[in-house]
Amino acid sequence: MSGQREQVYNFAFLDEGSKKEIRRSTLKAIAIPGYQVPFASREMPIGRGWGTGGLQLTLALIGERDRLKVIDQGHDDSVNAVSIKHLVENCTGIHTTNDSEEATIIQTRHRVPEIPLREDQILVLQVPLPEPLRRVEAKEKETKRLHAEMDYSSMWLRLYEDIVRYGEITIGADYPSMVHDRYIFNPSPIPRFDLPKLHQAEGLYLFGAGREKKIYAIPPYTNVRPLQFEDYPFEVESFEGLACHLCGSTHVFLDEIYDGKSGEKKHQCSDTGYCSQKQQEKGVVQ
Repeated sequence: MSGQREQVYNFAFLDEGSKKEIRRSTLKAIAIPGYQVPFASREMPIGRGWGTGGLQLTLALIGERDRLKVIDQGHDDSVNAVSIKHLVENCTGIHTTNDSEEATIIQTRHRVPEIPLREDQILVLQVPLPEPLRRVEAKEKETKRLHAEMDYSSMWLRLYEDIVRYGEITIGADYPSMVHDRYIFNPSPIPRFDLPKLHQAEGLYLFGAGREKKIYAIPPYTNVRPLQFEDYPFEVESFEGLACHLCGSTHVFLDEIYDGKSGEKKHQCSDTGYCSQKQQEKGVVQ
């Protein structure tokens, strides 16, 4: 009918049975923080490695009243982010937003928004490799046993070898962390700068790995502590003395960019939605 959106697919693309299965797995993941719950990952109209796990979580949870924000390495307008937004918009008719405070569901790759989540918000992270012990053990059967027995000595040895060889722990993204004093988990390829945001956070963090068929979660107000030694404490990336050349923000994660006109290196907020908001507050013309 004219004036109405043509219903080609089921709402949010997935059939209702698939949504229920993903929701059940998600509830189990929330009940056992950090535990990797298997799920029947579906074929999606995007290539594996482009966020199929996170997208399935988003499509299974989203409703007509939700507002969605999608970011890729902090950017709202990257190819991956724009493609996912178009898919969700076409299959649901909902509106997307670049404002993290306005969104009820935020799907992200490689970054956590600068503004902390509220209790009514969900952050869905796209995960390429959910198993944190893959650095030290290649066999899935063995990693499951190690998790069950809470035997993480090989991971501690991996960190110790880093210190012996390089004088520091060299792991950047995917930094192994302990959830709820029980499971070591992989926080996805977010920078170390974002890891403290997960500890005792108000919002719900969900992690989806489509290729590996795993879902895990960090419920609100859960302890998340990066692995560290007393004499070699965990440290985040330092941007001391630097500021965004667009909005002037400090104490945020900054990208280093090359200005082709001036030939100079500049720093810019990785979170483009946050940067735009700060520019508007200061009356900066974009």
